Amino acid sequence: MNPRMLLVLFFSCTLFLQAQSEDEKQLKAIYDMALTDGKAYDWLNYLSNQIGGRLSGSVQAQEAIEYTKRQMDSLGLDRVWLQPVMVPKWVRGTPEFAYIETRPGITTNVPICALGGSVATPDGGLKASIVEVQGIEDLEKLGREKIEGKIVFYNRPMDPTQISTFSAYSSCVDQRYSGAAEAGKYGARGVIVRSMNLRLDDYPHTGAMSYGDTPVESRIPAAAISTNGAELLSTTLKLNPEIKFFFKQSCKQYPDVQSYNVIGEIRGSEYPNEIMIVGGHLDSWDLGDGSHDDGAGVVQSMDVLRLIKANGYRPKRTIRAVLFMNEENGLRGGKKYAEVARQKNETHVFALESDAGGFTPRGFSFECTDENFEQIEGWKSLFEPYLIHMFVRGGSGADVGPLRDENIVLSGLRPDSQRYFDHHHAENDTFEHVNKRELELGAATMTSLVYLMDKYGTVKPKKVKG
Repeated sequence: MNPRMLLVLFFSCTLFLQAQSEDEKQLKAIYDMALTDGKAYDWLNYLSNQIGGRLSGSVQAQEAIEYTKRQMDSLGLDRVWLQPVMVPKWVRGTPEFAYIETRPGITTNVPICALGGSVATPDGGLKASIVEVQGIEDLEKLGREKIEGKIVFYNRPMDPTQISTFSAYSSCVDQRYSGAAEAGKYGARGVIVRSMNLRLDDYPHTGAMSYGDTPVESRIPAAAISTNGAELLSTTLKLNPEIKFFFKQSCKQYPDVQSYNVIGEIRGSEYPNEIMIVGGHLDSWDLGDGSHDDGAGVVQSMDVLRLIKANGYRPKRTIRAVLFMNEENGLRGGKKYAEVARQKNETHVFALESDAGGFTPRGFSFECTDENFEQIEGWKSLFEPYLIHMFVRGGSGADVGPLRDENIVLSGLRPDSQRYFDHHHAENDTFEHVNKRELELGAATMTSLVYLMDKYGTVKPKKVKG
């Protein structure tokens, strides 16, 4: 190698090491501030304990909009605004009630909750024989003769052998989402669905369901039963196939109402037209207070902007925190944000979502080109001192998904998922189950990735000459 080449190589290595040292210092400053002067936990405390569950279209959802806007206004951002979006308004009504009847007058109560979007039972409740299936595919095998007039009991559990609990969830959530629509085609009068939960407990887990194109007058009520209740019902049914099941729920769907996404922005100093976002969804189900799903993602996203400003980092690109409304039962907020972005011809280059709970962060998943993933993997060593080791290709998040195109890197924060579905969509998704340090580590991890994406930019797709 000639002397000139050696000199170029020397300076290249020196510049690389200097940049790496600078990045290490910046990440250390971010983590130190998040862990000693974080605001996410205090914000979540108010959101959870003073406002509570924030179902789309509810008074609590509007209170959460006003609260988070006030907090972002106080951060001294370049701009904070509300983005109007029409959302569904579904109301649970009076508490649900259910029992197993082994013979007339002999009953055992079991915990249930209506699935989000379900119709009510008749005023006096619904009682019928019950048929157990392991999934939608079993309906065709049984046929109308064995289903008509009965309540279908979907009892496929989440697979405990899958280390990724989100994979276990995905493999059985179709029975919750489409179970009523499919069972109704065979003349079922209602459906009961085993809760999406790996633990045996007495908490029924709600969640969105859809009737598809089923006419309103043909829709049948759908409820989730706790995992302990599902085990009891299955065992009792095996011992006595003639048992009856009774349930009563008074939920109702109202016309759509006006709501808002909440957006805060730090304008870029060099490339203001290149937009990067961090976000979580502000709405939650109504059974708990939505601390993990997704209060954690909301306050972490807000704290990303605060940490960037407090550390004195001036971003090159515009960075927004977007608190999406209506992820749980419609995804209207995510769709509206993407729609407006396209109408304004905005260029989004990066989007990071936190919607997997406030547990210990483990890494990120990415939807991006090979070139972008190669660059991101090069930052992995910067995160390893903080025990962030997982950089994988995979899904990002529901609310940032509508932004998907060839020019954007989509990412999802990936916390440890083992306890997430103990709380997901259930009454025990509450503030006391969020660990302050874990929540703050997540905010710092998100901020660190945003800093690196802003500093180095994304790798632009190569144009093919033709």
